[in-house]
Amino acid sequence: MIGALTGDIIGSIYEWQNIKTTDFPLFGDACRFTDDSVLTVALADALLSGKGYETLLRAYYHRYPDAGYGGTFRRWATGHIDGAYNSWGNGAAMRISPVAWAFDSLEEVLACAEACTVITHSHPEGVKGAQATASAIFLARSGSSREEIRRHISATFRYDLSRTCEMIRPAYRFDVSCQGTVPEAIIAFLDSSDFESAIRLAISLGGDSDTLACITGSIAEAFYGGVPPEIAGKTLALLTEELRDVTLRFATKFMGFGRGGQI
Repeated sequence: MIGALTGDIIGSIYEWQNIKTTDFPLFGDACRFTDDSVLTVALADALLSGKGYETLLRAYYHRYPDAGYGGTFRRWATGHIDGAYNSWGNGAAMRISPVAWAFDSLEEVLACAEACTVITHSHPEGVKGAQATASAIFLARSGSSREEIRRHISATFRYDLSRTCEMIRPAYRFDVSCQGTVPEAIIAFLDSSDFESAIRLAISLGGDSDTLACITGSIAEAFYGGVPPEIAGKTLALLTEELRDVTLRFATKFMGFGRGGQI
């Protein structure tokens, strides 16, 4: 899941100052982790510890209250909303990547992705976005080709993946929905040639840059066999000790880190 955290951190400075180019410093001076990373690590913690994800979502919110959460999630996390709030927002997809590594079948991944999503994002488009993202990661880590991933996601989730980044970029604007983020993030991966190019393509689309790159990075990591060490090192250095510890423990248990696998 280091790919997701990397995309979030690199994209964090472009969310409100979009750039429409792939030519930019990979880690700007002001780069930081956002709610995308916090809630991804919270899910990893739940899968490691067996603690309830809902409990950990709230706990991690209170540990990192200034990470940039949406207003509705903030009200939910502080107890002002009782139960799920029918969201179709892209937060469902940006936090889901650990699920795709913790199970050995696509059926289990889909079931867990839904269960972890409906805690907050109970709208069908929220569930769809999370499941599509988790499916793409699972297929990528299982050896599927780009075209196999494209065909599966298009057929199963009815996303239009026939476009390219060049086609999307000129008119693409800020969009917090799953339906307006997940397909574009997947396309950025499909158009890429390596992990770094995937992140650059996602950010170059504009829009909700940190979340786009978070989703794209999670798929690219699985497809390209990890995150390049020099990039992963910078990402880990920008996390708190707690977030870094959970990330490394998850990578060791589920992703082969320390047994010849790349982080």
